[in-house]
Amino acid sequence: MQSWIKVLLKFIITIVDRGEFKGKKNCFIKNTMYRKAAIGIICTVLALQSFAQSYKDAKLPVQLRVKDLLKRMNVEEKVAQLRSAHMGRPVLTDKVLNDPKKMDSLFGQGISMMNPSFEETMEQTISRRNALQNYLRTKTRLGIPTIFLDESHHGLVAQLADVFPTSIGLACSWDPALVTKVYDYIARQGAARGTNMVLAPVVDVTRDPRWGRTGETFGEDPYLNGIIGSAAVIGFQGSSDGTIDPNHVASTLKHFTGHGEPMGGNNTGPANYSVRALREYHMETFQIIIDKTNPAAIMPDYVEVDEIPAHANSWLLKDVLRKEWNYRGLVISDWFAIDQLKSKHQIADNLKDAAKMAFDAGVDVDLPYGINYNHLVALANEKKIDLKALNEDVARVLTLKFKLGLFDNIEPISIAQAQSKINQPEGRWLALKAAEESMVLLKNQNNILPLSKDKYKTIAVVGPCAAVNYTGDYSGISVKNVSILEGIKNKFPNVVYAKGVDLSLNGDTISEHNYQFIDKIQFPSEKKNEQLINEAVRIASQSDIIICAVGENEQYSREAWDNHNGDMSDLNLQANQDDLVKALIATGKPVIIYLAHARPLSINYISEHAESIVDGWFTGQEAGNAFANILFGDINPSGKLTISVPRSVGQVPVYYNHKPSQHFYDYVTEKSSPLYSFGYGLSYTNYTYSKLRLDGNVVSVDVTNSGKMTGDEIVQLYVHPKLPSVVQPVKALKDFARISLNIGETKTVSFTLSDDKLKIWDKNIQYTAELGEYEIMIGRSSEDVQKIEYLYTKSK
Repeated sequence: MQSWIKVLLKFIITIVDRGEFKGKKNCFIKNTMYRKAAIGIICTVLALQSFAQSYKDAKLPVQLRVKDLLKRMNVEEKVAQLRSAHMGRPVLTDKVLNDPKKMDSLFGQGISMMNPSFEETMEQTISRRNALQNYLRTKTRLGIPTIFLDESHHGLVAQLADVFPTSIGLACSWDPALVTKVYDYIARQGAARGTNMVLAPVVDVTRDPRWGRTGETFGEDPYLNGIIGSAAVIGFQGSSDGTIDPNHVASTLKHFTGHGEPMGGNNTGPANYSVRALREYHMETFQIIIDKTNPAAIMPDYVEVDEIPAHANSWLLKDVLRKEWNYRGLVISDWFAIDQLKSKHQIADNLKDAAKMAFDAGVDVDLPYGINYNHLVALANEKKIDLKALNEDVARVLTLKFKLGLFDNIEPISIAQAQSKINQPEGRWLALKAAEESMVLLKNQNNILPLSKDKYKTIAVVGPCAAVNYTGDYSGISVKNVSILEGIKNKFPNVVYAKGVDLSLNGDTISEHNYQFIDKIQFPSEKKNEQLINEAVRIASQSDIIICAVGENEQYSREAWDNHNGDMSDLNLQANQDDLVKALIATGKPVIIYLAHARPLSINYISEHAESIVDGWFTGQEAGNAFANILFGDINPSGKLTISVPRSVGQVPVYYNHKPSQHFYDYVTEKSSPLYSFGYGLSYTNYTYSKLRLDGNVVSVDVTNSGKMTGDEIVQLYVHPKLPSVVQPVKALKDFARISLNIGETKTVSFTLSDDKLKIWDKNIQYTAELGEYEIMIGRSSEDVQKIEYLYTKSK
């Protein structure tokens, strides 16, 4: 409210209310003319107060601004703040943007959020965002701006954007500080393009690697996912308290909950697990991140939990998220997930019913087209939805818009500023550093790595993942994308190359090096691959050592939807790649395997016969340089697995934090243990653990670099209650530390055994630390630990 209106209103009220005028003959209040004049002045002042639009006053608290704006909105305008639209469908061309009637029909009441168009150039994105935001601010009745969304789980899904390791790889760094730096950089690159909010990170706990979205996640452990996910949110938002710092973006956690263990590994398959299983594995990650970072939004998943789809599940979204966890941010739908209450889950007869179900369950915003929540106007007028709940939902959307500064920061997005964030040294360095820390050395027979450049005259680089650096699903298109072949050539002069096999045959209209947008995979012929293998053997035979890069491209591992497959029924190498590896090993030359992939692959033959294996995941635009640095010893590998590697698909599910009865017996034809376990990863040096000890509730261990190279070690703490009231996993990760050690150096690593590290979901589904003995384990992986017993009493 403007200050002069406040003063005038206060004066009038004071005059009317002053007791000294009461009962006096000449009191102008008793005089009809003066009384009418006073009432008229008060009405005028109140009208001026309304006209003043307090919600536009940046000096007022957000809560008051939201309250003021909310009371001015009609039902149509409120519902518009719960609906989204898509920047590319229909495309907001200049013709549309300059057509007042068309714009009024699309956006006359406002719009909550705008989904991205992946086909646009950066310049088109910025131009259209500026035009739309200007329309909303200046041409609509209340001038409410929109939130521009982007996908960004390992970099903006856009052209000319830096591409970092996919989440499953980045998590293998076990380096929260680095993760925060990566996502801070992504946020700044996005904000420069006008991005206000990202639909990331994906923090689902993956317990079935057949699922095509495995590479989007941080792995199989709820605690590690919570810590790495928190680091990502802090990077995106620029704070740990929910504040969205300038030049940062709001973050969306997804997907709540159970999405990482769909039945059959099939995307959006049911997750009908017990409440205890949901609590122990799938929910813990979300609760950790909410407590540590207060993310701006949470996205439910596509799956059903106890036969109730998440987008219609009030227990998940209201009882747990809102009441139990006291979460106050937005709940936004996954793309088409409300539609699927009708089309897939078949519990709604029409989209109007689907809208009511989702709204009543606690979903605030309908993505990506808002077609379901368009029915909320009729439902409100028919008094079939709670109008108080409608106001609360709208208030949450408006609160975020005010927190983002969208009402106050009205300068148009600068193309020059966005261009200044392209292909910068900081981004390239971060991408290289992240790729180096993400790669995991799985095998190093006879310490063949690092390679000595003086020992070999010619290196053969072979394989379908050698000359092309696949960056994974939900990838942007970087300015520079360094392949394994290019990275090795940068360091070694005599390199020969052969493709080995084709993975798939259809190219990509945006980039021949990324297949994520091509719906149907065109498989190669075995006859053609046999010819390529023979040629690879001929070329490799002329070398001293062979680097073979095998794995997947995006069509084998990505989010699945209609006519766009991405889940796998087995975990073997596809497209005759095993045949390629066997033929190369048959040459008698040493073979180093580089794996490029998003999900764990069953590589039994490779594990047994290759001299060395470097697990490279999809590690972003600098993968080639990072691998070359590790290959020749400029970098000591330090990554450790955050997901178990099965021996075969028949073992699935296989994860380290299993119950005691699981994996109790081996199978007839293979072991029940994984090929490589959670937390596993080798180094070029040796680390010795000694003097495991307890001092009160602090457990410590000495770690010594007893090898011949400086390196980083990841020390892991696991806990298991010895006689719990309910069956517990054989071990559960509760803390970790990444430390750097010079040759011969010893460091003491200590962990405090706080109550939170001991809590379990007891027989009454209460989260508590039970009294008694606990087995405390510290080591270099989940299978390589030292143990000590700890007695927990409340007095401690």
